[in-house]
Amino acid sequence: MIIAIANSKGGVGKSTLAVHLAAWLHEQGHSVTLADCDTQQSSSEWIREAIPEVKTVRLDNPNDILNELPTLGQETDFVIADGPGSNTETSRALLLRADFAVVPCKASMLEVRALAKATEVLRQAQDIRAGAPKAVIVLSMVGKNYRLTKDMKDAATALNLPLTETAMTLRQIYADAPGQQSVVGQLGSRASEAAAEVEQLFREILPEAYRPHHAAPVTQVTGS
Repeated sequence: MIIAIANSKGGVGKSTLAVHLAAWLHEQGHSVTLADCDTQQSSSEWIREAIPEVKTVRLDNPNDILNELPTLGQETDFVIADGPGSNTETSRALLLRADFAVVPCKASMLEVRALAKATEVLRQAQDIRAGAPKAVIVLSMVGKNYRLTKDMKDAATALNLPLTETAMTLRQIYADAPGQQSVVGQLGSRASEAAAEVEQLFREILPEAYRPHHAAPVTQVTGS
């Protein structure tokens, strides 16, 4: 399966989501490739340091994405493609090849309303491909006491996109993890709430990928 982490707006947590999803799938025993389609190339650098067993490739132009993603999808169980924050043509190419799209969005009415524009390329791909890729919205960087409002639910419903029940909370540990060459599952008890959160989110998004008896052990970082 080729999974695109897609939102044409930057700063919504795409790389954090992409790296942790790739790490979680690896822990379940799946073969995983992280395709870094952002010119900043932060997600590929991050996961190479945190989990070097996960294959990484860089595809930062539309032709490479269109030509190479299908082959990558045949070579591993999952390809996690971290999309760009601005380049529309690159995003379009990614969504024309993806089987599934995860759309992170900050939790505010302004951000949800902006999704109508941010998901325009997704709609174009779905029109061309008769409904594919299926997509889901994940709220990210939410406050710990956050509650989803009816207005936000209505805005998501108007986009005809499902919204996950689990959100990614705004936590310092997510920001600290790349500098410690880790994902939150490797950072011990101080990251336990974040690790449980991403576990719950990914089991909700990809229940068929969860393998409770095949999970690979997560290497602990020294001093955690």
